[in-house]
Amino acid sequence: MSYNIALNFEDGITRFIRCNEGETVLDAAYRNQINLPMDCSDGVCGTCKGSCHQGKFDLGDEYIDEALTDDEAEQGMILTCQMVPASDCVVEIPVASTMCKTGIARVQGTVLEVNLVSPTAIELKVAAEDDIAFLPGQYVNIQVPGTEETRAYSFSSRPGSRELSFLIRNVPGGLMSSYLVGQCKAGDSLTLTGPMGSFYLRPVERPVLMLAGGTGLAPFLAMLEHLKVNGTGQPTHLIYGVTNDDDLVCIEALEQFAAGIENFSFKTVVASADSAHPLKGYVTNHMQDAPIHHGEVDVYLCGPPPMVDAVLGYFRDQGIKPNSFHYEKFSPSVSAVAGAVA
Repeated sequence: MSYNIALNFEDGITRFIRCNEGETVLDAAYRNQINLPMDCSDGVCGTCKGSCHQGKFDLGDEYIDEALTDDEAEQGMILTCQMVPASDCVVEIPVASTMCKTGIARVQGTVLEVNLVSPTAIELKVAAEDDIAFLPGQYVNIQVPGTEETRAYSFSSRPGSRELSFLIRNVPGGLMSSYLVGQCKAGDSLTLTGPMGSFYLRPVERPVLMLAGGTGLAPFLAMLEHLKVNGTGQPTHLIYGVTNDDDLVCIEALEQFAAGIENFSFKTVVASADSAHPLKGYVTNHMQDAPIHHGEVDVYLCGPPPMVDAVLGYFRDQGIKPNSFHYEKFSPSVSAVAGAVA
């Protein structure tokens, strides 16, 4: 038996390794030619200290208190030289990937479909030539064919599948948009590098509020695909806001998620005053059904910068501090910027 271990480095790069039963994370990383920080490998120096808040593992009792205190262990800190996984895990490594003689993974893919699903959104489907593991919510950089330029796009597909999908904003005159709308065809080759990003679904241990703006819906589709397979015993509510009626996409998929995932619900909001949509305004105008519970909630937010700032301001003005707040803001032709407020 072996386990899938995601190593998240502080420069935003994630590398996945397989860890055999009874094997330490440090040994598994070295076997995969990733040199995690280490001086002693005996639980004495503390150089290999990281953290793990997702997954089951055993630290044993071979390490000394100077390397890892009881308080640190209770807070999820680990020593990779002592950590023996008992399930799939996500391990935070507090150094850059380049310091560990590793870097971003590169995968070739073949275009399957390009669909203009609305005037402002493009659905891209790609078949990856090799496995590309990612955490639900993460993104990759896709190179624009014929150029050295890349653009960052969140996966909207289920983790673990070689058939990848992306929901991409159609930017008039944009480099990637122009290629997808005007030139791209099935069979074209694309280069993907990643996965990357700290915006991903954590273990669902309390109510979850998802807030999406425009094509910021993409990472939530991947999260919901994950929840459809793994289930959740907690209320999960999505508020999806767009500018115009035509911008609403993937509604049928959301309805299927609502039918197939226990405790999941969603609503859509349109900002335009000319809209005939029953809910108008911004997502912050329609939070009455959100499972906020005086802060006992994990919030995930993905959208353009003004939306992110407005939501952060909403919680601040309401005097509510969520248990955790994870957000990703995006702008045309700019890589995603992720953040988290504990």
